[in-house]
Amino acid sequence: MKSNIHCYKILCRSFLMITLFLLLCLFSFSQLLKVDVAGLNHDHAYGLMQQYKKGEVIILGIAEPNAELVARYKKLYQLPDSIFYTTISGMLDHTKPDAVLAYNAIVDHLSVVETCAPRHISVMVEKPLATTVAQSERMASLAEKYHIQILTNYETTWYPSNHEVYDLTNEQHAIGDVRKMVVHDGHQGPVEIGCSKYFLEWLTDPVKNGGGALMDFGCYGADLMTWLMHDEMPVSVTAVTKHIKPNIYPKVDDDATILLEYPKATGIIEASWNWPFGIKDFEVFGEKGYLHALNNNTLERRDTTAYYKVDTRPLRYNDNLAYLAAALKGDVHDDNDPSSLKTNLIVVKILEAARESAKLGKKVLLK
Repeated sequence: MKSNIHCYKILCRSFLMITLFLLLCLFSFSQLLKVDVAGLNHDHAYGLMQQYKKGEVIILGIAEPNAELVARYKKLYQLPDSIFYTTISGMLDHTKPDAVLAYNAIVDHLSVVETCAPRHISVMVEKPLATTVAQSERMASLAEKYHIQILTNYETTWYPSNHEVYDLTNEQHAIGDVRKMVVHDGHQGPVEIGCSKYFLEWLTDPVKNGGGALMDFGCYGADLMTWLMHDEMPVSVTAVTKHIKPNIYPKVDDDATILLEYPKATGIIEASWNWPFGIKDFEVFGEKGYLHALNNNTLERRDTTAYYKVDTRPLRYNDNLAYLAAALKGDVHDDNDPSSLKTNLIVVKILEAARESAKLGKKVLLK
């Protein structure tokens, strides 16, 4: 009899533990973002699929008209037929996402917002926000009218080193007032590093991408500098673009140098598809010190007496999904943010002025 009672207690305990485990799994699942995906012809979508495979996001629908591309993703990630649609509107007629993630040509970001905004669905696009100021301002007007979020995802936003630079500069005032900023961004070239043909089709198009290296990598520097300068508009923009590999990139620039002039500081953005290696770094010179974020986790600091490495700390939001979830909950309040609409409206103004400057061969005033 005692043996039966003991077995019964063990079974009850086991049942309780399994129930608690299932409830915990159900709660965790319910907390995941439920997203729709607009387009798959941006190779950054592969990053999203890795997040999906790890169980970090729920994909309700994918709108992609290219059947060949759809078949590729189905095969690679074992995605069911039921989640694919040919249009964004058709997808949204059948799903109720928390937000839509845009992985398509930059010129198509506006049409994604125009479809989502009247349905009161927020959108996160891959960098940059838009190809022209007119597009970005139209997107902003829709965000205001329909009370939605429009956010921009940059890889460099999730670098602890960059946030440490911001904290040391703006919170701790460790290097005095900013005097000069330098950003190097790029790689050997999208063809050279093996980007997909679907990505290259629009990335190397002057209309669909808005330019070449100037847009693709110039946006990183414009974003970081605008953030560091508290959304201050530069006084002027001067840009020089080059066509070093016209046989590979016949339609767009493959190298750009952009000079941003502020009242008391200067920013230099070096964006290129001609680096001997991939690079994304950020240098800031102040009145009494220097900071250099060499990559995502490595930060060096120099003052008048010493040169040393600075430990970086984990970020509160360490990727685009964590940030998006917080933003949708209303936990992100600062407009001066690398992903914010306010910051990225300025970024697009800088990029458009840079294109104009390179074309005209002269400085473009913004103030």
